[in-house]
Amino acid sequence: MIAAQDRKLALWNIAVAYIAFLIGTLAGLLQVFIRNDALQLPSWLDYYQILTAHGVLLALIFTTYFIFGFFITGMSKSLGSFGPKVRLTAWIGFAVTTIGTVLATIMIVSGKASVLYTFYAPLKASGWFYVGLALFVVGTWITSFALVGHYIVWRKEHKGKLSPLFAFMAITTIVMWIISCLGVVATVVFQFIPWAFGWVDTINVELSRSLFWYFGHPLVYFWLLPAYMAWYVVVPKLLGTKVFSDSLARLAFVLFILFSIPVGFHHQLTEPGISDFWKFLQVVLTFMVIVPSLITAFSMFATFEIAGRQKGGKGLFGWIKKLPWKDVRFTSIFVAMAFFIPGGAGGIINASFQLNELVHNTLWIVGHFHITVGTPVAMTFMGLTFWLIPYLTGRKFSKSMQKLGFIQIITWTIGMLLMSTSQHILGLLGAPRRTAYSGYNDHPAAQGWFEGLITNHVTMAIGGSILFLSAMILIYIVVMSMFLSPKAEREEDFVDFPMAESDSEHTPKFLENWWIWIGIAFALIIIAYAIPLGAMLDFPGSEGYKTW
Repeated sequence: MIAAQDRKLALWNIAVAYIAFLIGTLAGLLQVFIRNDALQLPSWLDYYQILTAHGVLLALIFTTYFIFGFFITGMSKSLGSFGPKVRLTAWIGFAVTTIGTVLATIMIVSGKASVLYTFYAPLKASGWFYVGLALFVVGTWITSFALVGHYIVWRKEHKGKLSPLFAFMAITTIVMWIISCLGVVATVVFQFIPWAFGWVDTINVELSRSLFWYFGHPLVYFWLLPAYMAWYVVVPKLLGTKVFSDSLARLAFVLFILFSIPVGFHHQLTEPGISDFWKFLQVVLTFMVIVPSLITAFSMFATFEIAGRQKGGKGLFGWIKKLPWKDVRFTSIFVAMAFFIPGGAGGIINASFQLNELVHNTLWIVGHFHITVGTPVAMTFMGLTFWLIPYLTGRKFSKSMQKLGFIQIITWTIGMLLMSTSQHILGLLGAPRRTAYSGYNDHPAAQGWFEGLITNHVTMAIGGSILFLSAMILIYIVVMSMFLSPKAEREEDFVDFPMAESDSEHTPKFLENWWIWIGIAFALIIIAYAIPLGAMLDFPGSEGYKTW
């Protein structure tokens, strides 16, 4: 068990994460019924309020707090308990992040920030919403610096040694997070806040969007890399084997630092303010991110096969039967991995210049987002939750809770298949994203979105309802694991942190030379962004608009 003070810090992060998850999933349920014209909101609440709340609370708040709860737990276990200064700094970071979260949420709920989680200018929210966003990011930086400080202390005490794989991966993710947040902090502090408070009259729209997507795409990998950490480090332990290749795992994470940041323009392929050359360059860099993803896929299936054959699996696929399918911790993560296959394929379509023209502003993108973040990431976090909270609280995770866990992941899988599939198909039929219900004056194309077996908004609403049911089961499991399940008394009842051994004897030491990778990352960023962002400085500004 990790130190009691570290457990408390991790649990507070996870608790806030699941409060955001509860409110965010409720907002998602309301959305699918509104788009189906099956629900009318009261006058004090509109569609864009709940759409903004859904995106911010689930995509930003839930993921970030859960990730830091996971990092705090794993860093404390792999590197030893935090020192007093590290722990105090982490608490300060938590406090600042939470103040920002509460402030931004109040602005959204009060109807003063219905600008969606991308907060595109010239849509204009209350200045306090942007202050909340800034505090949120700065708070995560403070916590990040605390974890980096803990890592530096360990490195000084273990000179010449490679850090444990979990710690290396956590620091890699934090380095990427800090570098990528430079863009969103720059646009929020120097553009949005002065504009929203009336200190300046206009905002440079193209520059603000480009700085957002400098941050917005690596944000996806900030969500994904902790899931990869679970795949690399937790899954082999559950299978009873070692990490397949320590050096391959570290290389994959290093490549994400290099290729996940200078690619934001592939989210802006339809915008006229960026020349084709810079879009093309960043699309090429986008496809480079496929390499570490394929490395991860190879490593995972190699791990599965090795473990299955060690347990007696024969023939070409006999090892599959030997995997621990009755362990919800494994099965939930395996299903998450399986969802990432079509999700990754959809990402290739989205990043392709010509194909993006077809799907860019349609429900296809919403379906893609849910089948990448809403399942591979979210379901991996669910699989971690089943043991992470009992590990931190010292409570049992009983057989009945494990059965409930299976019900939860099965319902999440069914709900996501229905909702995401219908969103993909509706997108191909031209149904727009970011909009509430509209009949478009009974246009035949729009009428087709509400007809058919699986190509309609009804299917999306059914899938969303099943997802909400699954979310409530998960919330029940979280509450039981935190407060109500019996305390473990016998040694066999204690839940452990399943952290696999990783043989780093033959791992090249240069993989942990951060100056090399950070330097290359900034070089790629300068190549991809310096000239186009410089050209945007002279773009005319726009006044703010409130359309809700």
